[in-house]
Amino acid sequence: DRVEMKSLLNNHKNSEFCVPLTSFYWNDANPKRIGTSSIDTTCTIWDIEEKVVDTQLIAHDKEVYDIAWGGVGVFTFVSADGSVRVFDLRDKEHSTIIYESTQPDTPLLRLAWNKQDPSFMATILMDSCKVVVLDIRYPTVTFAELQRHQASVNALAWAPHSPCHICTAGDDAQALIWELSGASQPLVEGGGPDPMLAYTAGAEINQLQWSSLHSDWIAIDFTNKLQILR
Repeated sequence: DRVEMKSLLNNHKNSEFCVPLTSFYWNDANPKRIGTSSIDTTCTIWDIEEKVVDTQLIAHDKEVYDIAWGGVGVFTFVSADGSVRVFDLRDKEHSTIIYESTQPDTPLLRLAWNKQDPSFMATILMDSCKVVVLDIRYPTVTFAELQRHQASVNALAWAPHSPCHICTAGDDAQALIWELSGASQPLVEGGGPDPMLAYTAGAEINQLQWSSLHSDWIAIDFTNKLQILR
């Protein structure tokens, strides 16, 4: 069998230069939509069936590093300006700032929206050992800080089958699973909660994915290796 390119989505057809993309995310609720983020401060929503731009927004004041969908028409971005902003396609002129970094000029690099409870999301700060968990019902308030990594965190993923479990991984070669169940109040006192499970890889972990089909499997990659954890 051969793998062939289905389509090329290009929003700069009249220019030989293309601004680099930083991330893209498939909309699970509406598979014909994907969202992309770029260093030019914009985000673009594509209709991959029609091969056209659905919407393009100036999402932040600085480079946009990641995107996550929270439903059919709701999505969020993180940026070099240190903020998390939520957009709704029904009102493209406005956005809601859910969180702003307490550390000036500290970019937010990655973002994950809870697949089972859309009230919660989590984000990673650049060159930080900390993961910030947010409850979007209480904008600007940190719900939890996960602070047990010993080096910069690179990746995170919520459990596809549980609203209270999240996995994080970083330059300390650790993949940590955290349980946030039963928490009705913010978990920031005393340095936050401890992880319930930990795995040490052979080198810095660059990325991780939690399988939605087999929810007891987590994939991590480091150096030139891919490992499946169970």
